[in-house]
Amino acid sequence: MRITQGCFSYLPDLTDEQITAQVEYCLRRDWAVGIEFTDDPHPRNTYWEMWGHPMFDLRDAKGVLMELHDCRTAYPDSYIRLNAFDNTRGFETVMMSFIVNRPAEEPRLHMTRTEGPGRSIRYTHTVRP
Repeated sequence: MRITQGCFSYLPDLTDEQITAQVEYCLRRDWAVGIEFTDDPHPRNTYWEMWGHPMFDLRDAKGVLMELHDCRTAYPDSYIRLNAFDNTRGFETVMMSFIVNRPAEEPRLHMTRTEGPGRSIRYTHTVRP
């Protein structure tokens, strides 16, 4: 099962050249880029671990790729994603987010739907090996 979160999630994995092109797109718009990683890709897990600090003053995509390489080296079997933040409104807004690294074998998420009184519906997610 392939986890689909963020931009480009239904496409094949991006190459480093394609990732560089997306980072350059973000930097041209003065968006800060941050790198996050996790072993728990559950859809409700929005708190991934941050790799270093967001790169607010960076103007060269090579810096992001160097940090991404270091993160991939440290966590080769984790999910890693890039986030682009826009601060023009006075607070950080995520403008783009996409997965750039996946483990060799992804966990299987199973969703169970339970209907309750008054048309209420509950969903439960479980991870299967």
